[in-house]
Amino acid sequence: MADIKGEYDERFSGVAEALAHNLDEGLDVGASVAVVLNGQPVVDIWGGHRDCAATEPWEQDTIVNVFSTTKTMTALCALILADRGELDLHAPVARYWPEFAQAGKDRIEVRELLGHTSGLSGWDAPMVVEDLADWERCTSLLAAQSPWWEPGSQSGYHAVTQGYLIGEVVRRITGLSLGQFFAQTVAGPLGADFHIGLPAEADARVAPLIPPPPADLHDGGFEEIGLRTLTNPPITGTTTAEPWWRRAEIPAANGHGNARSVAAIQSVIACGGEARGTRLLSAQGTEAIFEEQSNGRDLVLNVPLRFGMGFGLANETMPMGPRSCAWGGYGGSLVINDLDARVTIAYVMNRMEAGLLGDPRGASIALAAAGGVAKTMR
Repeated sequence: MADIKGEYDERFSGVAEALAHNLDEGLDVGASVAVVLNGQPVVDIWGGHRDCAATEPWEQDTIVNVFSTTKTMTALCALILADRGELDLHAPVARYWPEFAQAGKDRIEVRELLGHTSGLSGWDAPMVVEDLADWERCTSLLAAQSPWWEPGSQSGYHAVTQGYLIGEVVRRITGLSLGQFFAQTVAGPLGADFHIGLPAEADARVAPLIPPPPADLHDGGFEEIGLRTLTNPPITGTTTAEPWWRRAEIPAANGHGNARSVAAIQSVIACGGEARGTRLLSAQGTEAIFEEQSNGRDLVLNVPLRFGMGFGLANETMPMGPRSCAWGGYGGSLVINDLDARVTIAYVMNRMEAGLLGDPRGASIALAAAGGVAKTMR
């Protein structure tokens, strides 16, 4: 059985067993898992290796690029500004970012950025992957272009663009980049080892992602909008090892952390705005998450999705409790918040699967964690 390090409440022993199973079966190479209940950690474990050759063990402070799990951090920044009264989620984006009103976008609201319904899931202009480090290019192109579908009518997953769209709104309000605002307002106060724009001194702790076999998106059921969104520019797990990617702020895709830091931050949502004595939101500050923005077939991912403000909500694709919200990253990372149970579950790994919407590894962790929560209620 895989050697699982860290600590866990015995009622959550099934979570350690699930991680050990994934490692023993070769489903994971290295991974970490954390569960926070009522604002307190009840699982903080890790195991496996940082490399396929199994020469470098996954350590307590190992971090990894979590792809779109980063979106939950960016959404939290917007929720904090809304809770402070500095951002109206129902206001036109152009109130804060006047240039955004170009090409008939003057009525698109901030909530439509958070709910993936703005019609700006990708760029019209051809992009190379290095362009993602050019904030001005990424945002000015989005400000100038027309929506790809009627805004507000349905979702189309804003795979990479969402971070620039929300990030620019945050920058216009605060004068800080999204990564700076996140570090000062969220990660710093919580003491969380999560970064949007990774400092060079943290490079030595990063577990490089292990990409899945190349896949042809044309064979994956993606239609035209999906292909345009996901291939311009093409991003692979290998891209994330490049220094420019790590230093850039790509707030929908290049957050670096471990399960401990993901759960520590997101537990603020699960616990009504406060965790471990640090309050980032009022008790009502999380309620906007559950304001449904779309519910139906997503134009990009081509599956039924239900989006609130910045998070996926329960539906047939994401079966969860009625007051749960979640999202994950390309390759398999995952975070789930259940506000009724006051629990946050986080899983991050280095071996990527091909899917964009999770896989059995994260599901097994979540089910085991739910079993542990049930035991605490007996």
